[in-house]
Amino acid sequence: MSDAEKAGFISKVIGPKKRWRAYKARVKELPENYRAAVEAVERYLMHFVPTDGDSNASMFEDLADLFEQAVADGTPIRGVVGEDPVEFVEAFVQNYSEGGYAPARARKRLTDDIERAAADETGAEDETV
Repeated sequence: MSDAEKAGFISKVIGPKKRWRAYKARVKELPENYRAAVEAVERYLMHFVPTDGDSNASMFEDLADLFEQAVADGTPIRGVVGEDPVEFVEAFVQNYSEGGYAPARARKRLTDDIERAAADETGAEDETV
């Protein structure tokens, strides 16, 4: 794959670099446990087939908006993603794309990462998952 092909693929997945960097800077400003939750969702979202760079850039920006608002309102992570983070992300992505198939290991990793991030809020493992 040539550099031009790679750049085209990357922009198709994450959108324009400037928007991606701005999104990542916003995520970096979140409290650690919220940042971990956003990064878990982000990893999971990478399994979905992109529609176009602008749509995906909007999707990630909206994800940052959602978690920034949760921090501002004092909403816990589980209040954002619910008890089933896979269900949350798949519903979230439907607003932007036809989606794609995420392998079982990606679903498990998302669930485990959100469980850890939510547990960091209370200082104990979340027994409800």
